[in-house]
Amino acid sequence: MIDIKKFDEIKKTSAKSFNEQKALIKKVMAGRVIQCNTCGTTIKLVLPEQSESPGLYCSKGCTDIALDFEL
Repeated sequence: MIDIKKFDEIKKTSAKSFNEQKALIKKVMAGRVIQCNTCGTTIKLVLPEQSESPGLYCSKGCTDIALDFEL
């Protein structure tokens, strides 16, 4: 039997994480300087022209968000 309360907690946690990542992506793509919550280094936007793995990354690898770009 599925525990509805646990499932709801997982849904809330996942939605919160998704929204936080979405906000982070928007801020960095808008040109704001954002620090990694874990190591404090600046999060960089890597574009498809710069790498085969575009996304948002900090220099230590704590923040690692792969992005899909359409050309």
